[in-house]
Amino acid sequence: MADDHDKPTLFGKIKDKLIRSKQEWAAQGRAITGRPDLGHVNRLPPGQKLTQNWPVLDLGVQPDVKPENWRPRVTGLVENPLHWTLDEFRALPKFEDVSYMHCVTTWSRFDNHWTGVSAKTILDLVKPKPEANHIVFHAYDGYTTNVSLQSFSDPNVLLAYAWEGAALPREHGGPVRVVIPDWYLWKSAKWVNRIEFLAVDRPGFWEVRGYHNEGDPWKEERYA
Repeated sequence: MADDHDKPTLFGKIKDKLIRSKQEWAAQGRAITGRPDLGHVNRLPPGQKLTQNWPVLDLGVQPDVKPENWRPRVTGLVENPLHWTLDEFRALPKFEDVSYMHCVTTWSRFDNHWTGVSAKTILDLVKPKPEANHIVFHAYDGYTTNVSLQSFSDPNVLLAYAWEGAALPREHGGPVRVVIPDWYLWKSAKWVNRIEFLAVDRPGFWEVRGYHNEGDPWKEERYA
């Protein structure tokens, strides 16, 4: 007979239920209209609905990463592997951008003001090796997601530590999260603690559970 330690916790049950429901969405092709807006004619991508709020979505746990304990690392195929404290990270050249958020669960939020460090600054510092083509973001809650180096190099990509002029709150990925405005929001990893440069692609948490490997909202790249 299994003892109590082998039984799933309440958190484990909630997390498993959340994951199963999103895998079912992927299998059903939930919210796909079949009418991609390749010319960006409309302000909202197909299948999206505008919200004034910022819904909170995660894997069922929000890591409590104290600012003084945040220690992000850049590893893999780079000439100059780096790590920072939050103070050191905030001392890097500041980058500000205003962009939209589009979540695969169909909500969008316009005109978000971000402050952080641009991907360009990070790339200039770590110097990816010629064979580096892909990136995996790792987060404190065990989450991972993958993007191409080309996508990470876009001029509006950043690691954000502030939103609307205030420190990024814990529920939205603080102290620092990735922001990739041109992709669905699951690619913008929260609570990021490592950026890994790779030669070959390595799909992340949702990508191996039925989500699209890229995630362009205008092409409706929600699911594989």
